[in-house]
Amino acid sequence: MPVNLLPPDPVDLHAVAGVRLGVAQAGVRKPGRDDLVLLSLVPGSTVAGVFTRNRFCAAPVQVCRDHLGAAEGIRALMINTGNANAGTGADGLGRARRTCSVLAALMKIAPQQVLPFSTGVIMETLPVDRIEAGLPAAIADLRPDHWARAARGIMTTDTVPKAASCQVQIAGRTVTVTGISKGAGMIRPNMATMLGFVATDAAIEPGLVQALVREAADASFNRITIDGDTSTNDSFILIATHQAGHPVITSLDSADGQALRNAVIDVSRRLAQAIVRDGEGATKFITVRVEGGANEEECRRVAYAIAHSPLVKTAFFASDPNLGRILAAVGYAGIDDLDQTLIDLYLDDVHVAHQGGRHPAYQEADGQRVMKRSEIIVRVLLHRGGASTTVWTCDLSHDYVSINADYRS
Repeated sequence: MPVNLLPPDPVDLHAVAGVRLGVAQAGVRKPGRDDLVLLSLVPGSTVAGVFTRNRFCAAPVQVCRDHLGAAEGIRALMINTGNANAGTGADGLGRARRTCSVLAALMKIAPQQVLPFSTGVIMETLPVDRIEAGLPAAIADLRPDHWARAARGIMTTDTVPKAASCQVQIAGRTVTVTGISKGAGMIRPNMATMLGFVATDAAIEPGLVQALVREAADASFNRITIDGDTSTNDSFILIATHQAGHPVITSLDSADGQALRNAVIDVSRRLAQAIVRDGEGATKFITVRVEGGANEEECRRVAYAIAHSPLVKTAFFASDPNLGRILAAVGYAGIDDLDQTLIDLYLDDVHVAHQGGRHPAYQEADGQRVMKRSEIIVRVLLHRGGASTTVWTCDLSHDYVSINADYRS
């Protein structure tokens, strides 16, 4: 069961002017389920993205990078589940490009105006014929209000569809930001086995969209981890349709630029946290805050050492206050001149360790009380400077092993 995460209410997902979504059943891996999703974009939209840093990246990631670098404006996004089209070599690249060509012919656009995305099992041949057969139904289904259906259509091992939306006022006009994401396992920064799509009707200088998607990713999807595995297909896309009718935003540091930035980051962060809450087998949502670092990089290093540790994560699953495991992770995070006598550790409101040792007032019963909660904050103070960072993770349960052992069956 996901941790305090409910399916999105379609009423709460605002349509984005210039974006239509369609869903179909193509039988990519299993019959009788929605597994093909299209996003159709109004001409003149700006699209930017960030992708996995796994060198063994999937064919659709390679094609997306090529198409985003072309002169043609992106007009459509195509997502299939059930097959990752990764580890498929030249044949996989050819199949990804073929799906773009088929969709382009149906929509009367250029193949370079299509971005393909795939998620599912690695090293299996993409069934292009099934995708081709499902495209007409997905096109016929295109509607502005199909965000909730699309969120469900991109799920794999997810148990809950993930979507978020907000509206802000910019220059007297209502600006919408709405997005969907998927992911539950193989999740760690840079990016994860996740797909995220956020769209806004804000009018923004096209050259700013790439900077905004990178900033949003660093504040959201690059701050989550479930199991420490970096996948082959990770993609986070930001779409700006420029349809809201306000003056064009020419700087992200302006008041209007800040309003849009905050809205995009808010939606992205909610989508990223939803992935952690729905982590495979997760029973607890854990926030790791590291404060007082000499710089943000060392704070991130400490935070991820804690968040990736199987010993820490299994202790949280068991509600076992074996909190020396957290201190051990801080110690091996790679800060060579770390002074352990300065470290403070808090578990929610409980002061566990002070100056590198057990706090005199700490009682194990207090630690266990906190660890039984479904949402927990781990706070580490390094006392080395003014930098800080936050990441989100979950516990590691028996079900995680079962889910991944049974994934291909």
